[in-house]
Amino acid sequence: MSQFFRKNWFMLGLIGVATLAVGDISGITVSAGLWLKGHHGPDIVIMVIFFLSGLALNTRQIRTGISDYSGTFVALLLIFVSAPLVAILFCYLPLSSELLIGLLLVAAMPTTLSSGVVMTGSSGGNMAHALLITILANSLAVLTIPLTLAFLLSFTGDNRIIEIDQLPIMIKIATRVLLPLIAGIILRNKAGALVKPILPYISVLNQTSILFVVWMASCQGREAIVASLGSVIPVILVTFVYHLILLFIAIAATEVTTIGKSRRESVILMGCQKTLPLSIILQVSLFPEYGLALVVCVLHHITHLAMDAFLVQYLKTKK
Repeated sequence: MSQFFRKNWFMLGLIGVATLAVGDISGITVSAGLWLKGHHGPDIVIMVIFFLSGLALNTRQIRTGISDYSGTFVALLLIFVSAPLVAILFCYLPLSSELLIGLLLVAAMPTTLSSGVVMTGSSGGNMAHALLITILANSLAVLTIPLTLAFLLSFTGDNRIIEIDQLPIMIKIATRVLLPLIAGIILRNKAGALVKPILPYISVLNQTSILFVVWMASCQGREAIVASLGSVIPVILVTFVYHLILLFIAIAATEVTTIGKSRRESVILMGCQKTLPLSIILQVSLFPEYGLALVVCVLHHITHLAMDAFLVQYLKTKK
């Protein structure tokens, strides 16, 4: 039993923090989560994650990750082509408009800013390559989201025009990702002996940080989730199937392109995970009348992280 908890503590933690937020009748922990969310809590945690990730990177990883052109290309195809195309299939199923729009929002998103990088490192993959993919994908997203989302919405009969303010997203990538990452890399190179004692614990620290981000997101989405409790199981089922299809496509892509161990982890995880904050922002600004769409965004994030927690264990052992 103890071995099971050691192997699956992150997945159990995801379920635990989500349950804590949704089941908090007193509102004490939810209020704390909302306060942190409103005072840049997620931004601070993400900065810590990338600073620690910078500490964990060595010169060889950086050089190998940057030079992996084929892996980067495949990952970007998964993010910007495969994910939207798979979502179109769900447009032909008897799903409610709210659920479907939530899924289409998710499909149009770039990869996660933090969890995919952390899981890539935990599975034995190249974190530098994962970082490169997340920076490229989130930078390109300011151009792709308006086009992709408008295209996907056309399958529902919704022809609204999508506009994205590009500058705030670029500033966020620079301040939340690049600057702390560079600071961590510099500190490791300048004071390697000083940071060496904490290097074995960085993966656990980063995964724990992800749990805090999910908890704050669950607190933010609690009201919508509670109001849509009858739809939670269908949402989880749809998001589970959607992410599972993406994973099968990603694994098959790495097999066909002969992207082997230590390279495939970043392609699979970064190619299939979707960022949560941007999808919430777009749901609130574009589709405020569809509360269930917000539930889809939040539950998809929790569902795909729980699934990928198992995937990390599989990738560790797969040759």
